[in-house]
Amino acid sequence: MNRNFWITALIAFVNSLSFTILIPIIYLYGKQFGLSDFQTSLLFSIYSIAQFFATPVIGKLSDRFGRKPLLIISLAGTVIANSIAGTATTAGLLFFARFLDGITGGNASVAQAVISDLTSPKNRAQAFGIYGAAMGLGFVLGPATSLLAQQFSLGAAFLVSGAVAFVALLMTIFFLPETLQSQATKSKNIFDLGLGNLIKGLAMPGVGILLLINFLTGTTFTMFTYAFQPYFIQVLGQNSKSLTLLFLLFGILGVLMQTWGVSVMSKKIDVVKILFLGLFFRSLSFALMPLLPNITYFVIVSIIFSIFNSLVQPMISTLISLNAQPQDQGTALGLNASYLSISNGIGPVIAGVIVKQSNPITYGYPLYLAGLLTFCVLVFAIYNRRRYTPHNS
Repeated sequence: MNRNFWITALIAFVNSLSFTILIPIIYLYGKQFGLSDFQTSLLFSIYSIAQFFATPVIGKLSDRFGRKPLLIISLAGTVIANSIAGTATTAGLLFFARFLDGITGGNASVAQAVISDLTSPKNRAQAFGIYGAAMGLGFVLGPATSLLAQQFSLGAAFLVSGAVAFVALLMTIFFLPETLQSQATKSKNIFDLGLGNLIKGLAMPGVGILLLINFLTGTTFTMFTYAFQPYFIQVLGQNSKSLTLLFLLFGILGVLMQTWGVSVMSKKIDVVKILFLGLFFRSLSFALMPLLPNITYFVIVSIIFSIFNSLVQPMISTLISLNAQPQDQGTALGLNASYLSISNGIGPVIAGVIVKQSNPITYGYPLYLAGLLTFCVLVFAIYNRRRYTPHNS
């Protein structure tokens, strides 16, 4: 892995840190503006929906004009959006900020395209594992940083997130060179920015089936994330400090697996089988988590979950990258991020229909359902494996 790869991984870490700072506070911040539960849920969905439409556009533009300028635009959007959100005086400004952050939020897919530019197919699984570990490390430190910022105000967390994104922006401007070697052919229609690819992408050989698998795994995962925190606090009787410690444990195990673990496994097992392994244990963990409302039992299952869950996303990204043509890396990975974004808006809605605040035990129901559906995704992935298995695997 060369210097530019590690710069990209560092940018990914900083970008992840900026994003995860906001996870614990968006709901509470919306409440400060007098929003109802439904209106507050829209703060999540407006970001995901905007990102769903924007990411393939940004991915295609990065294939056409280069990775660096699009990464700069995406990060600048996050800086401006979070600055607006942190100083917002009305709910309307807050919604606008979330929309702006979503519509410019293609930095993850562009960073993944940079990784594809810089690595050979042979080393790509390890590269995406390290990239995932960098994101995972941000996931560890983000909530902790958020807790510190909240000592001042909830809005301060948005400002800190914007400041962290600004650091990533400066790193991109001054240290990251352009990595795109061959630009995609320019369309005769200047308005062809890739939105049609949201449908066409499903027909891309090898890539389309992986987009569908990633959408389904993302939906089941966000069902889990919706129910996980209230289950941990209300059913298991824990507090926010122990929840933060569990997130820290998740992050540490994820970083270990996505660096050392993926590197070792990819030398002995092909990428497709690693994906199957990750999906199987993710499915099993989801189903086992709510089986016994005991904190020790829950932590043990969570450790198993964290170890194998960290394999899923890097393997899907690797397979998409291996199946996409060199000039279409940004487009394919942009579509991948886009379908993952829309799943982030669907999963919590499904889980929200199931749970009832008056009966906390129902917070376990989405976990059972996520386990069952993830197992169905695994069966689907195994059945269709010939459609996306690289020829050299």
